Amino acid sequence: MKTVAVAALLQLCLRAAATVSGNGSTETALTAAPGDIALLPCYAVGNVTPTSTTWMKNGREVVSGGASSPSSSPAGQRLAVLHDGSLNIMGVIPGDEGSYLCSSALPGNNTFRARVLLQVASGPENMSTSVGPATALSNGTLIVYWGATVSFNCSSSSYPSQQLTWAFRGASSSNASLVSSSGSWLDFRIEDIQPSAQGVYSCIAHNTISHQAANKSTQLLVYYVPGRHPECMWVPAEDPSRAQLSCTWFGAYPTPTLRWGEDQGGQGARWKGRVYVSEVTDSLSVTLNRSMLFEGQTLRCMAQHLALASGTEKSCSFTLKPPYPEGEPLVTALEASSVALTCTEAVSFPPANTTWTKGVQQEGIVPGSKYALSVEGPVLRLTIFNISKDDEGAYFCRSENPLAVRELEVYLTVRTSSEYTGAIIGIFIAALIVGSAAIVAKTIYSSRHRICLGSGFGQMEEDRGDVLSLVESDDEQIFQDAVPRLPPLTNGHHTTLVQIHRIPSSDHEDAENADTSPQQEEESVPTEESVDLVTF
Repeated sequence: MKTVAVAALLQLCLRAAATVSGNGSTETALTAAPGDIALLPCYAVGNVTPTSTTWMKNGREVVSGGASSPSSSPAGQRLAVLHDGSLNIMGVIPGDEGSYLCSSALPGNNTFRARVLLQVASGPENMSTSVGPATALSNGTLIVYWGATVSFNCSSSSYPSQQLTWAFRGASSSNASLVSSSGSWLDFRIEDIQPSAQGVYSCIAHNTISHQAANKSTQLLVYYVPGRHPECMWVPAEDPSRAQLSCTWFGAYPTPTLRWGEDQGGQGARWKGRVYVSEVTDSLSVTLNRSMLFEGQTLRCMAQHLALASGTEKSCSFTLKPPYPEGEPLVTALEASSVALTCTEAVSFPPANTTWTKGVQQEGIVPGSKYALSVEGPVLRLTIFNISKDDEGAYFCRSENPLAVRELEVYLTVRTSSEYTGAIIGIFIAALIVGSAAIVAKTIYSSRHRICLGSGFGQMEEDRGDVLSLVESDDEQIFQDAVPRLPPLTNGHHTTLVQIHRIPSSDHEDAENADTSPQQEEESVPTEESVDLVTF
């Protein structure tokens, strides 16, 4: 059925294209594929049936016949002349192409000639394409990754010749020709492929004889992710006991999958922990209340994407810490002056909300002429002006985040000016007493040997020239003359006698050789005391 339909279509085309020349001849071009039935018309102008028709190819007769006795060629009856003079070729082969001339004898001794150019062409057929390395989705779409080298190959069969072309249609291009060549195959490649190379790639095969064309298209997607990690942020909530966390990761194609969870160890595909929320989006938020949070807990936002290599991780995380306000717990101020109470809170996460309150009831402090609040980084300062006794008491630095509430109590003591005057006088008197005691102690310590030997305090000044010396001698006569007799031993123990002599300050030998009298010596020569110790 297909062959007959092709033949009928060719005949209609030839009849429409046939023209009658002045000398009664026509010329037609016909294309047939191998295996088809080709019908070459001869006389197709009027309703007259030729009496006989002869077909010649390249100047050589190939078949002849007439209306009453159709004839065929001896080559297996593949060529036959029909009753209207047409040449019927069964099973066209590549050798059948050429220029055919028919000569038909019409009634009234008229002759009609027609020329038919038969072209044998096939294809394009058996077309195939390949793009890779790539991953195929269920719908046939191919996936490659940003920066990869991708090869494109196309092949097709066509007779006698064909033109192969790779074309691209994308967001910035409309069916642009990339590369073209004649032959049975065509390939090219793209190195370091970019997202702009995403689109539809088509291989087009065109038969140069029959002008038949065939194409095969492939949609190519370029997946990519940003080089940075997701960005984790906290969002202040109206309720301080609730934490609102946000995670964003823009610049990935297609849209990634983000998930918030509690980190309990592991990475990538081996990540372990409780998952709070997971969604295909590039921005994900989660709200957690205080009962779900604890100190040291790590909350992590993980990103999942096909473009992420196995074993790699793109994530961001928070480690939760309760507030810990710090400052001076005791502050003293002078009446009618100003004082600044400071509180520092820099360790909490999420950052705590820190406020100042007053009194046991923790009344709120309203800034004005009496109070001023200022913030410098983590330091919250409360300044109190024109202090009075009414300002004395406890102040609280209150820090709260979703984990806990912590308070720093600061007690302010207000002093009057008279209290400061009495304190200064007391300090002066105490310093005077301590200084006097130190002078007396130093004096006693420097004269300790005089006091111990019985001289007392009265002779300390006049006896400054006396020298205490211990004399040891072998001369028994000296001891007999100088030391008086002692009473007998008591209880069998030795007794020591100490006697003080005044001797000249110069050497004894110089004293004996001097020509001065004893009286002059005593008047003119300074003396020193000598102590002899005799043990019995």
